[in-house]
Amino acid sequence: MPPVYAILLDGGFVRRKLGSSRTPAGAGEICALTEWLSVLPCTAGMRLHRIYFYDAKLLEEIARIPLSDEVIDFGSSAAASHNRQIQSALIQRPFYALRFGELLHEGWRLRKRVLHKPGPRIEIGADDIEPSIRQKGVDMRIGLDIASLTLKKQVQVIVLVTADSDFVPAMKFARREGAQLVLVTLGHGLRMGLREHADLVIEDFPLPPTRVRSIRSPAQSTGVPFGE
Repeated sequence: MPPVYAILLDGGFVRRKLGSSRTPAGAGEICALTEWLSVLPCTAGMRLHRIYFYDAKLLEEIARIPLSDEVIDFGSSAAASHNRQIQSALIQRPFYALRFGELLHEGWRLRKRVLHKPGPRIEIGADDIEPSIRQKGVDMRIGLDIASLTLKKQVQVIVLVTADSDFVPAMKFARREGAQLVLVTLGHGLRMGLREHADLVIEDFPLPPTRVRSIRSPAQSTGVPFGE
């Protein structure tokens, strides 16, 4: 039997790295990324167990904007609509499993541009504030799945797409239990501790993502098939 691997995608990180503020990444780019990962030398010839995509449930809340009589409907925003489309599309894709945390609206904060205004006194208006939104529970679900996949011996290789050093304990646990950990950073900078606890780090990604489907033997991979 060939070795089995799973792909774990930190959804917020993947969307930021594959897209931009003007052209946010969609389900097509995310699927193209996983296709590219499946033909890397370190996964070639292995059997895919599942692709886990971790994201937050949409914030369905209406809040009054301070210093204004207007309200904001978070559930109808352009960002929420885009994320809704991504989640709906990925749910229907083969081998994809979505894991959800939640978004919390924790009040309001000054925009960064306001903090850099000169002068001892600054007039603040409704346009100078923005909602403070925090994601909760996503990192915990990634860590739990790494532990579960490892302890149950469901996979021998975990491909983790992130650059968050919070996952170091889960990565260390997986390696201690005999799994091999491939860290894919999509060109993002890494802290040394994160690099230290991966068996293989793949930093480059052939952007733009539309090129991915034509790639069969990615030269930018720094690894070789496991077992060789």
